[in-house]
Amino acid sequence: MDETTDAVLAQLTAAAAAAAPVLAALPAERRAELVRTIADRVDSDSDSLAAIADQETSLGMVRLRGEVARTSGQLRMFGNVVVEGSYVEAIIDTADPSALPPKPDLRRMLVPIGPVAVFSASNFPFAFSVVGGDTASALAAGCPVVVKAHSGHPRLSNAVAEIVHSVVSELGLPAGTFGLVHGREIGRALVVDPAIKAAGFTGSVNGGRALFDLASGRPDPIPFYGELGSLNSVVVTPAAAASRGQEIATGLVSSFTLGVGQFCTKPGVVLVPDGAGIEKLVADALPSATGGRMLTPSIHDAYTKGLAAIEGTGKAERLGAASEGGEGVGVPAAYSTTVADLLERSDVLLEECFGPVALLVRYADAAELTAALAALPPALTATADDDVELAGGQHVDEVGDAMRSHEH
Repeated sequence: MDETTDAVLAQLTAAAAAAAPVLAALPAERRAELVRTIADRVDSDSDSLAAIADQETSLGMVRLRGEVARTSGQLRMFGNVVVEGSYVEAIIDTADPSALPPKPDLRRMLVPIGPVAVFSASNFPFAFSVVGGDTASALAAGCPVVVKAHSGHPRLSNAVAEIVHSVVSELGLPAGTFGLVHGREIGRALVVDPAIKAAGFTGSVNGGRALFDLASGRPDPIPFYGELGSLNSVVVTPAAAASRGQEIATGLVSSFTLGVGQFCTKPGVVLVPDGAGIEKLVADALPSATGGRMLTPSIHDAYTKGLAAIEGTGKAERLGAASEGGEGVGVPAAYSTTVADLLERSDVLLEECFGPVALLVRYADAAELTAALAALPPALTATADDDVELAGGQHVDEVGDAMRSHEH
């Protein structure tokens, strides 16, 4: 797919800037009509769109059809939200001339910010892509959108963009309401373009940090809304390991290999009681786990390098072996380490490895479990039994509150 040129980007962002006041002035019903009509067109073309997506991502028609339905549902939901209206958070603080000093009439409400840059994700080619939640919310709020297509599904991105362009034209809206660009460098240029007033991103930590730096380093810094990679933790208690260790191990392997491990909620680090035998159960379950072609060659390459980095620490033992795959196939893997070794090489062992892999960390007592949890980075999810008690008598519900305070 040809990359968008700087000249074309300038045309798109200028058109978006010109469209911004027009969209901001539209009645809520008209903005709702826009996103609902897009939803209808996406649904009507769902089979052909899912087929293109499957050719580019290998995610499978069943999952992709379900994701199309999720995407159109998101669009309709934002249509309902904009009509309902409370999202503008309108406040009227009436005047009181008798107050000392006199109280003025103050009114406040949220207004459209202007053109928004949206970066598509690789692992959800519909729901977090061209007309995903970020695009749907921005259009419903009255903001033009310029989407940076993901390189993993360029043909699908163009097909969906054509739907949006046709809807925009049929409804008589400005052409700058929506635009699509391709290319890594043009994505950087998009964030620093003066016409762009906010950016939304779903993807890797490194990619998100780079774009955040660009957004905050502009002469006029703009808001950056990022959902970045996540190393999600699971705590297995001694009681749970004793009563249902096999069930936990089987479920864990199924979970971290689901979708070839390419979900942001995939469990990445699993804290297990030392001597409970969970590592052997996981090793025994791995040979039956199947891999699959990963979303892009670069994602597969990063996964392979991630496994090599884990093994290169000398602090993690590979558990069992899954069946080998062909080119671009993510082979499931699991590793075991101790809390002491985890803390010593947290720079590598606590980095997200996007793919079908999990790290099991053995803890000897509540003190070690507490130390391991304290070292974990912020995450999207965390899983534990209610009966976990940490050093100092702190229970897992308190830990859950602490984890939630650090969520993305």
